[in-house]
Amino acid sequence: MHVHVASSLVTATATPPTSVPDERDQRWTPRLWGVLAVLCLVMFLDGLDVSMVGIALPSIGTELGLSTTSLQWIVNGYVLGYGALLLLGGRTADLLGRRRVFLIALAVFAAASLVGGLVDDGTLLIITRFVKGVAAAFTAPTALSILTTTFREGHARNKALSIFAVFGASGYSSGLILGGLLTSAGWRWNFLMPVPLAILALIAGIALIPRDRPADTGGHDLAGATTLTAGMLLAVYSVVSAPERGWADPVTVALFVLAIALLAAFVVIEQRVAHPLVRFGILRIGPIVRANLAMIALFGSYLSFQFMLTIYFQAALGWSPLRMALALLPAGLIVAFGSPYMSRVFDRYGTQRPIVAAMVALSAAYVWFLAFGGDATPSYVTDILPSVVGIGLGFMLAFSSIMSQATAGVHDSEQGLAAGLVQTSGQIGGAVLLAATTALVTAGSHTADGMGAATFDQFRPGLTLVTGVAVAGLVVMLAPSRRRRRDAEPDPVVDEVLEPVAP
Repeated sequence: MHVHVASSLVTATATPPTSVPDERDQRWTPRLWGVLAVLCLVMFLDGLDVSMVGIALPSIGTELGLSTTSLQWIVNGYVLGYGALLLLGGRTADLLGRRRVFLIALAVFAAASLVGGLVDDGTLLIITRFVKGVAAAFTAPTALSILTTTFREGHARNKALSIFAVFGASGYSSGLILGGLLTSAGWRWNFLMPVPLAILALIAGIALIPRDRPADTGGHDLAGATTLTAGMLLAVYSVVSAPERGWADPVTVALFVLAIALLAAFVVIEQRVAHPLVRFGILRIGPIVRANLAMIALFGSYLSFQFMLTIYFQAALGWSPLRMALALLPAGLIVAFGSPYMSRVFDRYGTQRPIVAAMVALSAAYVWFLAFGGDATPSYVTDILPSVVGIGLGFMLAFSSIMSQATAGVHDSEQGLAAGLVQTSGQIGGAVLLAATTALVTAGSHTADGMGAATFDQFRPGLTLVTGVAVAGLVVMLAPSRRRRRDAEPDPVVDEVLEPVAP
């Protein structure tokens, strides 16, 4: 639809770029289209990888002897590597140069994909997934910051973001079909498939992406990076291991306390260090905060929902990988065909209204599946398809809307921070929610490894949690917006963030 060495905050004093309402003020040359094509190919790869690996999880578990808890680490290893380093990726792009960071990370992504398809050990596979997530943590925000600094704010940027989202959706929907077909031939092909595409993107990026000038000043917040990474990894591990060890076990309690202490230390460090990883001042801007919370609800709920569906359909109902892929395909197609029109929606309604509508669609989709998906032989058309359509509509409306709102009004020097922040919110929130969902699913299992549940009841607590998160996202977006106080001092980096308004 996905460990923290820090780079510094670059404080800008320049005036933010003037918003350009029409892309005709910016000439879309063949090279400009070429740059967008490279960025979209990387976005396509990200969507492709997530969906292909998700479909292959039961086959991987069977061949390598992995339990449900271990399988979630194949997903969460990638998500944590991705989320824990996204802020580093965005700020490193600002500090060292977007082109250089993008190309190096893309090369690592290709190498990790190759190694992942060749290993025979579950632990090594999880490690390669983590490394791949680390690489994606640099390519994703850097690609977005290259896009937002290449295309001027306004209609041109909205149009580029919509195209960007289309390729992500196309990658996801293509990955579903390819994942089903490739898993039938062998799950390793799901890891090897992205390699040639990544190499193609690397070659094209070297030729087309223009060189940019790194920031003149800055430093590395190593202490902040270390505490954030260690805290998040420990928090997820604590949640995943708690059901087996016991929630009240002294070791479990100690792990949670240590994780909280590390995250609290990160907050303290960021307020005192000369070049913080995160400039907390950006979180005083209401639309940006709401965009980040909406991304947590969007990505976090769906990541856990897909994980449960993959196990339930294939391990419990006996569906083939291809049938599972085809069942989810309509969601990807809705996003792929609907996203090109989202720039028109932004122009007319702003970003908040589409996000609210997306949260309504997601909440309704999860509620429907909870109500009707638990039959012993569920009907796809009446019991499953409505939920799949609701998820597709939610992603179509929300993804580029959230990205646009999270980066609007932010100066070029902090586009990497803003882009990394919103994606970090989704990835870290998704990792924690997936860990909690896995704990609920395994706790309700009647088997030693948590696989092969005989009834829908094992998944009901996890589905209820996912539904609650989506509803919480809706409540946040419906909350009254707080405008910045008129007598507040002007922010040197963010001069103004426009609230979404009706036409």
